[in-house]
Order: sequence, then structure tokens, then C-alpha cells
Amino acid sequence: MIENDQIIITKTVSILANEVELNPIRAQGSGGQNVNKVSSAIHLRFDIQQSSLPDFVKQRLLESKDRRVNKEGVLVIKAQQYRTQEKNRDDAIARLKEFVLPAFERQVYRIKTKPSRSSSRKRMDEKSRRGKIKSLRGKVRTDGE
Repeated sequence: MIENDQIIITKTVSILANEVELNPIRAQGSGGQNVNKVSSAIHLRFDIQQSSLPDFVKQRLLESKDRRVNKEGVLVIKAQQYRTQEKNRDDAIARLKEFVLPAFERQVYRIKTKPSRSSSRKRMDEKSRRGKIKSLRGKVRTDGE
């Protein structure tokens, strides 16, 4: 996953490996005899503000409501799904990529438009027509009563 001391996010963007802190820790849960001896889980820490990512990407990542980003702007990912440290390291880096990649997508904003005069007129005519139809649904009165 790490090639030439870089984590490749897209073809043009990569994160330097020294910007990501990978610490082995003991995994939680069941694991048999090795659970208290082997540090197979990985704690990944990535400081968004100090990274070499473009400023607009940093801003989007910091504004995201992801609970893995703490108040200091550090992304913390804990990978402990696999039994080996290498697989957990690859999983943590893959999850880092999944977190960063959507920030590069361009956001499409809606352009406000006004309805045309003819469409407004048609709408009002239809409302008037429906109102007349509904007014005929009342009780039938005869003048003799």
C-alpha cells in the first residue's frame, strides 16, 4: 500500500508516509492465547492540518462531521479486523484513502431558476378550474326549501 514512501490517493495526489503515524497496539476481543502477547491492531493517526494535501481538501476534511476526526484536526483510525499486523496496516491505509478521496470530488451547486410566466399562468388556471369543480361538490340546494 505504501509505495516509495508515499500513500497514493489519486494519480496526481499522494500523502507522504512520514505524515501518517502507524502504531501497533493490542487488539480487543477474543484472540485465544496470543491476545495479550501480540500487538496485531494498528492505530493510524493523520494530522490533517499539517499534511501536504491541498488547502481546499484540508478544509473539507476538517469540516466533515466524521467522529474519527478529533478537535485538534487529527484523524484516528483503529484497524483490528484481521489477525496479522500487515493486513491491519493495509486496512487502515485503505480506510484513510476512503476518507480522503471524497474531498477531491467537485461539489455541484444548484442554480436557482424562476418558473416561466406561461407555466405560472397555467398553474393558476388549473387551480381555478379545480376550485370550481370542488365548489360543485357541496350540498345541492333547491330554491323551494
